[in-house]
Amino acid sequence: MTRALLFAACAVYLPPARAAGSSPVVTLPEVDVYAADAPSLTDRSLMATRVSSKDLRQLSRGTADTTELFSRVPGFSMWNAGGISALPVINGMADDNVATMVDGVRIQPACPNHMNPALSYITPDMVANATVIAGITPVSLGGDSLGGTVSVERRDPQFARRGKVLVTGWARGAYHSNGSGWEGSASATVANDTWSLNYSASYQARGDYHRGGGEGVVRSSLYKNVSHSVTLGYHKGNHLLAVTAGQSDTPYEGFPNAWMDMTNNRSTFVNGKYTGAFDWGTLEARGYWQRVDHVMNDLADKGGHGWDTGMPMNDRNRIAGYQIKATIPFGRHDTLRIGDSFDHQWLADWWPPLPGSMMMGPNTYQNIDDGRRDRLGNFVEWEAHPAPHVQTLLGVRSDVVMMNTGNVQPYDYVAPGMSGMSTGMSGMGGMSGMAVTDSHAADAFNAQNHHHTYVNFDLTALMHWDATDRLSIEGGYARKSRAPNLFELYSWGRSEMASTMIGWFGDGNGYVGNNHLQSAIAHNVSVTADWHDQARKLWELKVQPYFIYTENYINVNRLKTFSDGFALLQFANHNAQSYGVNASGHYTAWSSPKWGTGVISAKVDWVRAQDLVTHTSLYHQMPTNGFVALDETYGNWSGRAEIILVKRKSTVDVLRSEPRTPGYALLNLTASYRWKKAVFQLGLDNVLNQAAYLPLGGVALGNYIYAGRKGALLPVGLMGRSVNASVTMTF
Repeated sequence: MTRALLFAACAVYLPPARAAGSSPVVTLPEVDVYAADAPSLTDRSLMATRVSSKDLRQLSRGTADTTELFSRVPGFSMWNAGGISALPVINGMADDNVATMVDGVRIQPACPNHMNPALSYITPDMVANATVIAGITPVSLGGDSLGGTVSVERRDPQFARRGKVLVTGWARGAYHSNGSGWEGSASATVANDTWSLNYSASYQARGDYHRGGGEGVVRSSLYKNVSHSVTLGYHKGNHLLAVTAGQSDTPYEGFPNAWMDMTNNRSTFVNGKYTGAFDWGTLEARGYWQRVDHVMNDLADKGGHGWDTGMPMNDRNRIAGYQIKATIPFGRHDTLRIGDSFDHQWLADWWPPLPGSMMMGPNTYQNIDDGRRDRLGNFVEWEAHPAPHVQTLLGVRSDVVMMNTGNVQPYDYVAPGMSGMSTGMSGMGGMSGMAVTDSHAADAFNAQNHHHTYVNFDLTALMHWDATDRLSIEGGYARKSRAPNLFELYSWGRSEMASTMIGWFGDGNGYVGNNHLQSAIAHNVSVTADWHDQARKLWELKVQPYFIYTENYINVNRLKTFSDGFALLQFANHNAQSYGVNASGHYTAWSSPKWGTGVISAKVDWVRAQDLVTHTSLYHQMPTNGFVALDETYGNWSGRAEIILVKRKSTVDVLRSEPRTPGYALLNLTASYRWKKAVFQLGLDNVLNQAAYLPLGGVALGNYIYAGRKGALLPVGLMGRSVNASVTMTF
């Protein structure tokens, strides 16, 4: 009876099986160039968590934000932002402190509010592999970060057997009741044994969602996105070449915790990937190019915009680069990896004048003009098996980051020789000293040398020991470093209007850059103990304590408080420390033809982090949280009942006036049924319509502005009850 109720309540997506009689799918085989005692430590490391295919299928059906695919990963949380633009957090380290990779490409922020992060350029449906690596990250998997790596990749090209033609694909439609969200996606492949052509597309849109407990609408939480991609693959022998070109359009996306919204974002990209196996080892090479055109302004909840209203802000971003990695086996037990990469970013961030406005005009506000960030990376990594059941990994990486930008100007810029006009303009009513402040700030910024070269190096030392057939232990040390981003270094405006347009923290405060920032250096120490049954199928318990000491962590100093209570903050280097424990596990409670298979799973995360200069908590540290879930599979039915538990957030960053939030418990139910070439899904999130606030959601500026900036400024509310339904068809 309990199982029947669970199945009837809700839904989980299971991907389609290949139809009987269709051409079998062939992918490039992994070539075993030497026989090792165990798989590569970069693949089996206990510091890395790969989202299972089952979790990918379940989670991708209930969300439009790819970041949420990692919600069950120990140590992972999210800085909530727009509906498709949350920022990833690993062990309390967020955003630029985490290397976020899409198809092997590190995508840098192209917005002063980070409204277009890397994971917003790929929809959950299109993700085939998703991995989180904690701070003990192999140098071959990324640099220029502190907290670890998040990586998602599309499916590799599919090929038919020799002499056959493969035609396959799928299509999905979904509806979410809270916010009236609609989604549609499709993918089709035509291939023979040598060539493969795939076309994929997706659409997702949602309105403002309702808070739990019937407490109203969360303003500025709507979004719309359309994306397309085409992949051409070539496969011959042990060689694979794939080229993907695509475009992602977001005509609008509201941000409930920002003063502005995104009113257009178009990304066009081309990625190329080559993998090949040779007598001496394997070679992987990637090349990429991306163009982003980004516009911010006010959507309806924040007053709307027109030719003479709102506040237009434009960004143009271009990135390009390559990566080359060679894996060379030595003897039977050792492996050498060497690699080289180059990443180029060019950025222009300008705010056009608003006709008739005395504050936003008469000239264009140049926030970053001709900004450049180039990174040259090289690494050497040695993996060895010094003893039975022991694997070690030692790697060194160098990243040289070169940054520069041009001169800037405020709205009231006056050409040399016309200082009298500048004085007159600065005294005009309604300016509140803004023009004088930003004029002086621009002059001071232009007088400085903007060129920087950061020479960083990373070190990783890791050891894995299979102590028994039921216990594995892994521990290590990593020295990680990252240079500042363009906005941390070069944002210069100090007025309230200009500075509050900078910042991806959802706190309403104003931010100004610091041209003297140094690279942050994190020292990560972590140990993971993994208990499991002999076959690694019935049960597992994993516990991971960690400690991170960071030199020159990029935090803030408080310069002043504005009249409305918000603050002007400047980026600054401070020493900091973080420590915590992640624990997770699962247990197969039953498995029989009569009752199906039932698995109980759980996780709990605890983290604390302090700024050792200001003696305050680091911003947006997730309170103790976790979940307990029951998954059952019975024939063509699958179901999941999940309780999410979050403790009260009482440790906050007082520099940013971070709000405290009460604890909460949420019940989610999902279930699905597979029938021939179709999968039907039904889900119910926040079953009890629990009222709660997002601990990492920032403050509800959308509601605050909509109410005329009157009343209490509250945290962003969590989404209330939502019914989610979808149907997937395959061919």
